[in-house]
Parts: sequence; C-alpha cells; structure tokens
Amino acid sequence: MPADGFYEWTKGEDGGKDPWFIYLPDRKPFSFAGLWAYNQALDVVSCTILTMAAGQPMTQLHDRQPVILKPEAHDAWLSQDTSVPDAKALLQRNLDGELQFHRVSRAINSSKFEGDPGINVAFAGA
Repeated sequence: MPADGFYEWTKGEDGGKDPWFIYLPDRKPFSFAGLWAYNQALDVVSCTILTMAAGQPMTQLHDRQPVILKPEAHDAWLSQDTSVPDAKALLQRNLDGELQFHRVSRAINSSKFEGDPGINVAFAGA
C-alpha cells in the first residue's frame, strides 16, 4: 500500500491527543506491507496493513508501527509465488530505522481541515 507518510498520536500534557507526522527523508514514497482478501460469500474485498514492534526512533511515539518494506522487497512481496516463510523473511527487510517525524497541529483531526498537514501545518504550541 503506497504512502508518503502516516500519523501517530500521543497524549499531550493537557490530556488531548497530539498528532505526529511520520515520513521518510525528503518525503520519499514508500509501501506498507499489506494483505488483501476477497470473501466470496459476502462479496467483500478487505485489506489490512501489517504491524510490528516499533524500532528506533518510533518507540518514542508508540510500541507498534506499520511494516514499511524496502523497495527491493516489493516484487517478492507482491508475487503469488513467494512462500509463506519467504514472505515472513521479507518483513525483516524494512525501513523503520529511516523514519523521521514531527509534531503537527491538532487541526488535522478536524474534517474541515484542508491541505497537507505533514508540511504546511506546524505545531501551534501547547
């Protein structure tokens, strides 16, 4: 699942939730390791993003994080010929150590917000 960033929230000093924008250097696009399934009985397609124990620096925000695959793992991850043990090994080929983050305005929690909160909305203070 392609992305160029995601959010995590921490508890603020005032009890509110503080959003953090998480991304790779230069806002390089990346891919979450995901799975999809089709339930024929219900005629429903669903998907999920896999998570793992957080590595550095993410442990500063949360104990879990999405698996972000290294680009060289994409083809094998998407191949139906990749065995389950090989797919599990691909999860270790991730970009967690390269992640960066900064706090952004709580305005991103509003459905009225428009724009790119990862870049344009700076933290407005406590």
